[in-house]
Amino acid sequence: MLFLAKAIGTTVAGAYCETNFLSSFSSSATLSRSDGTTSVSVSPFFGLTPLILSGLGFWAFAYGMNVGVARNKAMEAAKKDGEKDVKERYDLPNLYVQGTSKHARVFNCIQRSHQHIFETYPTIIVTGLIAATQYPIFAAGTTLMYAVGRISLSNGYAKSDGDASKRYENSSFARYMWYGVLINLLLSFLSCANIIAGKKLI
Repeated sequence: MLFLAKAIGTTVAGAYCETNFLSSFSSSATLSRSDGTTSVSVSPFFGLTPLILSGLGFWAFAYGMNVGVARNKAMEAAKKDGEKDVKERYDLPNLYVQGTSKHARVFNCIQRSHQHIFETYPTIIVTGLIAATQYPIFAAGTTLMYAVGRISLSNGYAKSDGDASKRYENSSFARYMWYGVLINLLLSFLSCANIIAGKKLI
């Protein structure tokens, strides 16, 4: 409940500050085609949010390659330790390794560190872009908060030595991912309300 209260308070405070103190920086600029037929008004700061999201997407793509390397290492280690049915348990198309051996647990945490990304990434893309239409500076900040927390949490999972309960112990930034998700959700709702109302509500 405290987490939700903090997120709501931060959302309201951030939106208020951008509207009342940063509006001169985040004012819209008009973009148009050379023939002048189409124009769209956006703040120059709008581009920060998709830039952060694109960078995070590239990181997720590169990070996925680490999972393949980790799978091969885990298979080799399991073979050396005499585990049974290693190829059937560890190899693709298995997403996770069956069993609770040390090597299976270590790999499964690494796999989870990558899989977990996609549980929140689609949401942060949609809400971040919606929020950036009305609050481009604040939305960029909260999206960056998510990105830093997301990377930290994935690294925490991967370095947990097979004990997923340690995923938050390895980074002090990991929990900020959840603030980024929730604040962007709330900010996107507020941005939609602004658009429907035809004015800034906060």
